[in-house]
Amino acid sequence: MRNDYWLAERLNQIWMLLFPEVERKNNVVIRFKGRWKNKFGHIKKLKNNDTEIIINSMFKDIKVPEYIIDLTIAHELVHYMHGFNSPHEKMFKHPHKGNIVDKELVRRGFGHLLRKEKQFFRNEWINIFNNN
Repeated sequence: MRNDYWLAERLNQIWMLLFPEVERKNNVVIRFKGRWKNKFGHIKKLKNNDTEIIINSMFKDIKVPEYIIDLTIAHELVHYMHGFNSPHEKMFKHPHKGNIVDKELVRRGFGHLLRKEKQFFRNEWINIFNNN
């Protein structure tokens, strides 16, 4: 079942396996929230200095492949490591300028999933979104 506990386990696995050198400098919480057509997730810093990663709650639907969730988590972890909404030193002025997130994801072995994500978004996402 895809719930917040399951999501936290995915975050921990992805962090441990694919981002092991990225220090967890504060409490990072992750949860499903929202229903967005054009946004898969976001990261923000909370008032208590925790970092919160939000994943589109539509991704609870089993029709959404797990790799979409994994890629979204990895995307937000790249923001975290780049110092956006985290205690890490900010490495760039803008979070997406020059495709820095995608370049980092490719460097970490997510290139094939980025291509699959584009196909999913073009061919399947709108039907899932409209039917929920």
